Amino acid sequence: MEYRKLGQSDLELSVVTFGAWAAGGWMWGGTERSDAVKAIRAGLECGMTSIDTAPAYGQGLSEEIVGEAIKGIPRDQVQILTKFGLSWEGTQGQHFFSSRNNEGKPLEIYRYSGKESIIRECETSLRLLGTDYIDLYQIHWADPTTPIQETMEAVSQLIKQGKVRYAGVCNYDVSQMMEAAKYIDLVSNQVPYSMVRRDIEQDLVPYLIGKKQSVLAYSPLQRGLLSGKIKPDQKFSEGDTRADLLHYSAKNIQLVNDFLSKLKPLADEKEATISQLVIRWTIEQSGITIALVGARNAVQAMENAKAVQVKLSSDEINFINTELEKLILEL
Repeated sequence: MEYRKLGQSDLELSVVTFGAWAAGGWMWGGTERSDAVKAIRAGLECGMTSIDTAPAYGQGLSEEIVGEAIKGIPRDQVQILTKFGLSWEGTQGQHFFSSRNNEGKPLEIYRYSGKESIIRECETSLRLLGTDYIDLYQIHWADPTTPIQETMEAVSQLIKQGKVRYAGVCNYDVSQMMEAAKYIDLVSNQVPYSMVRRDIEQDLVPYLIGKKQSVLAYSPLQRGLLSGKIKPDQKFSEGDTRADLLHYSAKNIQLVNDFLSKLKPLADEKEATISQLVIRWTIEQSGITIALVGARNAVQAMENAKAVQVKLSSDEINFINTELEKLILEL
């Protein structure tokens, strides 16, 4: 495994970090609890010492599973990344979307990052994770109803109390990051990034590079699309939100698979899977520090970790980029 420092902190994360969103079972197709625990432990055994989760993933279930998976492991040998700012227990903040929980009951999700809520959320996360501190605490989505100052001052308080080591954000744009920087030292921004979703390269990545802050890229495989395993006639299970997204139209799936077929000889030469090649390409991109990759079982976790063993020359990266420029999706 390879490790990189987050921003200007002393927090080192595995370049392939375990994304525990599917462990919560909610909205991402679900994972059996025992399989999720085994997946996290398999990742740890392969050097994937960093785990990213959030209260919203299964309304606490993902954090609980992460806590179970790391139980008994020396705390300084694992880095826990979690989030705050999505609420389903009230109507404060801005309504985000309507959903259902794992029992199929209606659920209304709100973006809310008021001070008291953050303090409460942190205590709940610590309890579910079975730890007394969080390595990286990130706002999940911006809450337009709460001043960024209030939000960041609450996180600063948690850092002073020793309950949080470092502050990060998720899904923030440049203007939001500039505002937050007035009140706290941020080390990272967790944002979507993949071969077929590169909009952050225009403004956000240059800003973060200039500030010596890190990008945690989530969905680098575009939720399976870039694995080559999804076919044009794919039938997604009930509750799997990919079914409604344009990236997963039959035509776009075919276009992506045609692109991936051009990379297959290179992957074969490296004795790697397409997914491993894509993950390696991701962490080679300018400004991208970490790739967050999910796994539903131990085999997938081990395969993800092995992506670091793939080495790409500048010529090989240029070849991939040249083929990628020819890929135009209908979005």
